[in-house]
Amino acid sequence: MSRKPIQTDPSKGDRIAKVLARAGVASRREAERMIEEGRVAVNGAVLTSPALNVQASDKIEVDGKPIAEAEPPRMWLYHKPLGLVTTHKDEQGRKTIFDELPEDLPRVMTVGRLDLNSEGLLLLTNDGGVKRKLELPATGWVRKYRVRVNGRPTEDTFAPLRRGIEVDGEKFAPMVISLDRQQGANAWVTVSLKEGKNREIRRAMGAVGLTVNRLLRVSYGPFELGSLKSGEVEEIRARVVRDHVGLEGARPPQDRKKPARSRRANGPDKGKPTARQDGKPFQGKRTGPQSGKPQQKPGHKPGAKPGAKNGPHSGKPGRSGKPTHKTR
Repeated sequence: MSRKPIQTDPSKGDRIAKVLARAGVASRREAERMIEEGRVAVNGAVLTSPALNVQASDKIEVDGKPIAEAEPPRMWLYHKPLGLVTTHKDEQGRKTIFDELPEDLPRVMTVGRLDLNSEGLLLLTNDGGVKRKLELPATGWVRKYRVRVNGRPTEDTFAPLRRGIEVDGEKFAPMVISLDRQQGANAWVTVSLKEGKNREIRRAMGAVGLTVNRLLRVSYGPFELGSLKSGEVEEIRARVVRDHVGLEGARPPQDRKKPARSRRANGPDKGKPTARQDGKPFQGKRTGPQSGKPQQKPGHKPGAKPGAKNGPHSGKPGRSGKPTHKTR
């Protein structure tokens, strides 16, 4: 193929990296790296720079193969288990979330990350533009975590974190922290922040003399983990994606059947039925390990009052926007 410069009208079309991301080839950053490696061609000419606008009439190839037509933007909720890294390939050979995701998912990217020893809600999308938009601090979406720390903190312990703290030369924005309860040698706290930096909560807690021994993300903006089991994936309804992310092209998949039934949360988030703030159901399709199998709630006693407070997440609301059914 030719490496001659490609003449295009910069006022028309979209940047090539954005188009590749929308087609599900890679994120924008990954697409730019692929271009620099000479793997992308437009109209038979190999690109040398990502500074190029393309239109629908242009023929785009990656590794010699035409890219697929861009799918409508879609999003999923995923309950990341412990012990998996959030990357496509790991240099140390550790298992990644992409090794464990259901095979029937299309190529997806994660919105942000959770480290090896963290668990909970990860948003997945097939659209690189969605990923980029939701990761920007300007989006202003709050990430909420349930955190178990070793120690006996008081409200005063968290005062530096509420004001904003500097750790190893890196400044962390003020956090919203509530001390929920002491449980033996450990305490449960809820932490909310708008910009999650690398191991921010662990490092911040360490700076005030506490060690994090469990970290579970329970919400990302308007989307909540609720009762989604570890390893399960659930697609977010297209209407909800449009409402919260502002995507005009989003539409439901053709194979969606009936909405899920109502259920209560189980495990760390045991408590009230999930519900959207606007009172409308938030419905989606769930897949994952043993998805759809009913299970008695651990510690359930006949005659016990539903929603009784008996766990570290007792009384906490479930995932925003959807009543769900018990699984596993």
